[in-house]
Amino acid sequence: MKRLLLLLAASLLASSCVPSTPQSRIEEHPERFAALSPKHQELVRQGTLAKGMPRDAVLLAWGAPAQRFEGSQSGKTSERWDYAGTYPVYTQGFYGGFGAGYGRYRPYGYGVGPEVTYLPYRSGSVWFANSLVDSWERSR
Repeated sequence: MKRLLLLLAASLLASSCVPSTPQSRIEEHPERFAALSPKHQELVRQGTLAKGMPRDAVLLAWGAPAQRFEGSQSGKTSERWDYAGTYPVYTQGFYGGFGAGYGRYRPYGYGVGPEVTYLPYRSGSVWFANSLVDSWERSR
């Protein structure tokens, strides 16, 4: 029973690490993809945006945004979607001590070792005017 639970936990962890791609999002939402024009379908397959694309095309091409902002621009309803990424920062950290853990897994001694922290950054933004892409930008 324990092996089955471990196997299930490992498979869930492995499947959660699979990145979302335009193709996987198209397969998840074929009805949204079919409703797009042929030109927009081709752009979605490439993961590219263009002015005039609807929100569904952006969701299929880039996925769900990390944040959404609403506003008004020149008397029109506007919206901005921000996408986030992370980058690693490597540092040296303190570790060790006595008494924690059991058996051979109990730490012993003190020391300094490498640590990795991931910091977020804005990797792209899409601006919508009247529910259609007005402009976009993406970091390289």
